[in-house]
Amino acid sequence: MTGIPLIIVFVLAIVAMIFMISKLKIHPFLSIMAVALVFGLIGGIPLVDVKDGDTTTPGIATVIGQGFSGTFTSIGIVIILGALIGMILEVTGGAFRLADAIVSAIGKKRPVLAIQLMGWIVSIPVFCDSGFVILNPIRKALARRTATSSVAMTVALSAGLYTAHVFIPPTPGPIAAANTLGLGDHLLLVIGLGALVSIPALIASYFYARFIGGRIQSSEDAELNATIDAEVERSYDELRASYGKLPSTALSFAPIVVPILAMALGSIAAMAKWTGFGADLARFVGTPIIALAIGTIIAIALLATTDRMKDFYDVTEQTLKVVGPILFITAAGGVLGRVIANTDIVDFITANATVMASIGMFFPFLLSAILKTAQGSSTVALVTTAGIVAPMLPALGLETPVQIALAVMAIAAGAMTVSHANDSYFWVVTNFGGMTADQGYRTQTVVTLIMGVVSIIFIWILSLIL
Repeated sequence: MTGIPLIIVFVLAIVAMIFMISKLKIHPFLSIMAVALVFGLIGGIPLVDVKDGDTTTPGIATVIGQGFSGTFTSIGIVIILGALIGMILEVTGGAFRLADAIVSAIGKKRPVLAIQLMGWIVSIPVFCDSGFVILNPIRKALARRTATSSVAMTVALSAGLYTAHVFIPPTPGPIAAANTLGLGDHLLLVIGLGALVSIPALIASYFYARFIGGRIQSSEDAELNATIDAEVERSYDELRASYGKLPSTALSFAPIVVPILAMALGSIAAMAKWTGFGADLARFVGTPIIALAIGTIIAIALLATTDRMKDFYDVTEQTLKVVGPILFITAAGGVLGRVIANTDIVDFITANATVMASIGMFFPFLLSAILKTAQGSSTVALVTTAGIVAPMLPALGLETPVQIALAVMAIAAGAMTVSHANDSYFWVVTNFGGMTADQGYRTQTVVTLIMGVVSIIFIWILSLIL
């Protein structure tokens, strides 16, 4: 099958995948794998390998195996190490120390901005769900100390966490998307663009947080002057003391900053075409796996300096449990991408490249937004969309590293549009923020819609310039 009929089947396959995940509640891994198998067979991939002289056309089983193993080869270790760094920062209080440094830098006169930037920094290595739980007591304490709207603080914290979660590696979603699109050696570029694209999203969400904070009152706002149980409403100083011995600020930043600097050094060595042992060493430490391994070693030092080395095994075990589903979903996305690449759909799109190029960045954004809104997980939307878009990049007119990195940003922007009742983060934000579901739709859902739309417009403008 080829041409328009195959495109129709492709669209139906995506709809079926969304239906399986969101309505039938079938795990994304099984849903994506099933769709990949059926679409591959309909798309003309043979049942078994077919030899024609010196050329071998892979069968469906071979294609699936190549897509699965290829994903693990390129991204598996990177995801595990990035998540391990985040988990160590969480349990040692390093994430709290990062937040504390932001408070000191910005001051208490701008609590909404302070909590937003805290979230943005902390969520670079830590999942947004965990980050909100970690920073929620600080959000409460700052709201009370400064008499600021609890809703404004909740929306700002949620937006700051969410922005870094979808845009900036080493969070697993953007790492997986970047690797799937062939940017494994250009993660520094993705990090830089992620930080740049974060700016309009943060600005838009900041003003919306201020706006909606004056129009909605949560249960926390209603109880602002009431007596709250001391265990629930611990002061900032008591929360800090609860961690026991905290790591230093410099050591808390190091697991994040050092890998970024290492990747920067590797990129500089490659671009400057340095030669010799020093150049080889720079490119070696700049490889994402090695850079994050260095960051992991530094993170382990956090455990040692806070007398928590006895928890290292349990922290590692918990990390593997957390990243396991992400790894398998990522691999399934790689399978779907490999299946698409082995059908005639890419050739058809290439033959109609003028039409596709006119859509450009908006195609991956819309596809990711549909997946996100339908099934709830930003990570699933990121990795699945990346797998679908990867073989279509030339047809979309996206070929240079910068253009492809912008495509990653477009996918990420879609992956935040929108958070609602089928997203676990929606319930974390509303429940911990003392809001009802209706208030959650007016705050969390609306702010993620605004952030996604503002981000894709900014990304589109960047694509015209870069």
